[in-house]
Amino acid sequence: MKHTLLDKLNAFLLKNEFTIKNLTRTCFDILARKKEQILLVKVLEDANSVSRQSTEEMVAVASYITASPLIIAEKAGDKLEDNIVYSRFGIYTLNFSTFLNCINNKFPFIKRSHAGLTISVIGKKLREKREEMGYSLNSLSKKIGVTSRMVIKYESENSEMTVNRAMKLYDLFGNNVFNEIDIFNQRQHPASRFETEVSKKYVELGFDATETKKTPFDIIARKEDEIILTEVSDKVNPQMESLSKLLEADNLVIFQKKKPKNIPSMTKEEFMDFDKANELVRFLKEF
Repeated sequence: MKHTLLDKLNAFLLKNEFTIKNLTRTCFDILARKKEQILLVKVLEDANSVSRQSTEEMVAVASYITASPLIIAEKAGDKLEDNIVYSRFGIYTLNFSTFLNCINNKFPFIKRSHAGLTISVIGKKLREKREEMGYSLNSLSKKIGVTSRMVIKYESENSEMTVNRAMKLYDLFGNNVFNEIDIFNQRQHPASRFETEVSKKYVELGFDATETKKTPFDIIARKEDEIILTEVSDKVNPQMESLSKLLEADNLVIFQKKKPKNIPSMTKEEFMDFDKANELVRFLKEF
């Protein structure tokens, strides 16, 4: 089931002019890019099978490469419904059909939360529509089955309401009083993890850096527009070259005994000798 879904997703992305890279044994299955839009996608039959560590690493990597992390699945225990956005450990989760609509700029309004199915109301638009159509606070409250105080709350902030109440608003004002859920505009900035000497050195040089365990690289570092994917190993992951090319990032291998060929590499001691970030960047660019 997962491979069928993966094939469908790859075909659709290619048809929509994305360049894609499929990965194995990582926290994401697809890296897709179209101009400046970058997607990190985990494909699953059941979204409940994803681990917190995988999602945390997806979010961390996405924040460094300005990507949108997504989980595409058929179910999460129960079947995922069309045009409803779910969430797993803070990552938007949706089925293939909903993803297709989003790529075509037809974003959903409904999300599944602990409160059930909810829709976010645009307070300012609601007030404008209510006044435009001549409803008082009291009359609108009776129409949708809430108190006048609740209507005031809806109008003063972007609040969430149940789908049943939202449908009553929709019958009165249409969908322009509701917030679309732009699944591609999910930006999180998790705390960096730098426990090893190499990642700490990146931070000393002025980079933001975090360590990973479920990606082809061991450390991702960024300083302004410069992104460096670093492996600390004597064996280069074969996925690295195409991955870094798609991300317009630099590769670096810090080896212990065996120096790899045709890729920027150095010993840990050589890396620790750098005093300035631009010296390291110059080394990578001149390789």
